[in-house]
Amino acid sequence: MSESAVLVSIAIGSTLASCVFTLFADKYPSILKSVVFPLLALSGLTSMGACLLVLTGAPGFSGVLPIGLPWLFWHIHLDALAGFFLGIIGVITFSISLFAPGYIREYIHSDYSLVVLGLATGLFITGMQLVVIANDAFVFMVAWELMSVSSYFLVAYEHKESANRHAAFLYLLMAQIGALFILLGFGVLAAFAGDFAFESFRVTELTPFWAAVAFGLGLAGFGMKAGIVPLHIWLPEAHPVAPSHISALMSGVMLKVAVYGFIRLVFDLLGDLHWSWGIVLLIVGSVTALYGVLYALMQHDLKRLLAYHSVENIGIIYIGLGLSVIFFSAGQTTFGVLGLIAALYHTLNHALFKSLLFLGAGAVLSRGHERNLEHMGGLIHRMPWTALFFLIGCISISALPPFNGFVSEWLTFQTALQATMLESGVLRAVIPITAAMLALTGALAAACFVKVYGIAFLGQARSRRVRHAREASKGMVIAQGLLAGLCLLFGVLPTTTVAALNRIAYDLTGHRVAAATQQGWLWLTPVDPKVASYSAPLILLGVLIILAIWASIYLLSRRQRRIQPVPHKAPWDCGFGPLNPRMQYSATAFAMPIRHVFRSMMRLQEEKIREMDPHLLTRPVGLRYLFHAKDISWHYLYLPVERLLHAAARRVGRIQTGHLRHYLAYSFFTLVFLLWLIT
Repeated sequence: MSESAVLVSIAIGSTLASCVFTLFADKYPSILKSVVFPLLALSGLTSMGACLLVLTGAPGFSGVLPIGLPWLFWHIHLDALAGFFLGIIGVITFSISLFAPGYIREYIHSDYSLVVLGLATGLFITGMQLVVIANDAFVFMVAWELMSVSSYFLVAYEHKESANRHAAFLYLLMAQIGALFILLGFGVLAAFAGDFAFESFRVTELTPFWAAVAFGLGLAGFGMKAGIVPLHIWLPEAHPVAPSHISALMSGVMLKVAVYGFIRLVFDLLGDLHWSWGIVLLIVGSVTALYGVLYALMQHDLKRLLAYHSVENIGIIYIGLGLSVIFFSAGQTTFGVLGLIAALYHTLNHALFKSLLFLGAGAVLSRGHERNLEHMGGLIHRMPWTALFFLIGCISISALPPFNGFVSEWLTFQTALQATMLESGVLRAVIPITAAMLALTGALAAACFVKVYGIAFLGQARSRRVRHAREASKGMVIAQGLLAGLCLLFGVLPTTTVAALNRIAYDLTGHRVAAATQQGWLWLTPVDPKVASYSAPLILLGVLIILAIWASIYLLSRRQRRIQPVPHKAPWDCGFGPLNPRMQYSATAFAMPIRHVFRSMMRLQEEKIREMDPHLLTRPVGLRYLFHAKDISWHYLYLPVERLLHAAARRVGRIQTGHLRHYLAYSFFTLVFLLWLIT
């Protein structure tokens, strides 16, 4: 047995063992901290170890497990692509194993079962691990359903809240519809291959029509789980209501498992790529990215805002995949590989910074008991470490150097700029439009996180609970620090990361980007040094020098102030009294200019409530402004279907008359019809 096979066996075995031990958690809550989460940490470490092995050139493995159906055993396989996504699962699993013991303290004496939380978490992670190593459609679908059903119980964990039950039902419904699309897509491949094994799919040639059908079914099925527009409707409902470490797993990992499934289908199983698929991916990705960031800007709930940003970043990943498909279909393999690497790089980056941000939101929720941005403020004074790591997450997701988010988006832009190499005028026109939408998305994302950090962490506290917040526990802080450090590491060493991702591209397509790493670890040159280059280490050095100069000036000025104290006087306050939280910018006000520009793309509900003095009804004592942005996808796509189903159900319900003779007649005519049918 190879080293990678041993590590994967330990990873899955540890996760399953955590499920067994968590059965005693209600009676012995300490077992979660002492046994269950350490087992998840071991699973995460061994998953990362298997990833590093296969990405550095060690062989993977293939095998058949003697479980499943008598005529259909489980086929498993670990290659570079599977190892990469297994590594993503491992990193976030290890992080939440550090974060969760401190976070779940509030559940120990609550009405919610710790057994359900621990068992569903273990099965959820196991399902994702099995998905990425599955080597036939049967194992893939079993693991996919295990992932979906177990995560349903995590979304519905705090089930006494009606909103949580609604979100969980919507999530499960969309998950099952998506699974049906995936099953049909595999069914097309299996019909031509005569087998369920992926090895048979790879050597099967589909007709262009059926290949397009399989692609469309895969896009719908995996896209529904990933959260592409308009199939994203479950995502902003489910992510906010789950426990925060589960939100990190769902957004940081589960969405990436859906991306893995789509990449496996398109680049590995379907065979030849068609340029029209790339156009579809570009359109879907562009709309998804812009749509997600616009609705994120309108949100006040911190976790809901982060959920919409997951939609945005999935769109960026699909833009990279669309560019890759277009260039490969045009025979421009170098740029096709570059687009694929950009998508994979952003997949990794999003897993890191989005998990970091969800853990930061969880720390704020745990210590400040608040999710509404309008009630936060001043948290940098009460939770300094969380504020620092959350700031790193904000910079990373805003794609600012030297952190990791910049590199993957820059690589995506570099791929789009090669559109001039294409012969088709249509493609040369579409790709720049996509690049412009990506640039707009990046600018809006930066504005959104300026709002988030400024409103939540700066200024004065807007509520008593936030005013009395305190720093998170040591494990919660370490988990955030680990992810923040990785955001910096993968931003500063992009050449090393691209070299590892080259292995995946070569396994899938037989091509790699040689020019990207030719200048060594200091310079990343995706196309050619004369075209574009980027040196993250030098940028980091420049940032450190600037910080050192600022620190020196600050210390010198502080020393000077001690020698000659500066007199402090109250500033002129226009007669309004001392500064108070009501004078600060609100999240609603910050987003108002952007809201006016894009008003036609959203359904906005605004309400002004004047509160009157109960003793003198003509005198106002307060004015409240309520604002809510409703998702237009829900209004124009899902509500009509819901009304249609309700109307159909009412019509069908008329057959339930309550008369026995009618039911006997139904049975008689059904029996006659079936006899006629079989004869």
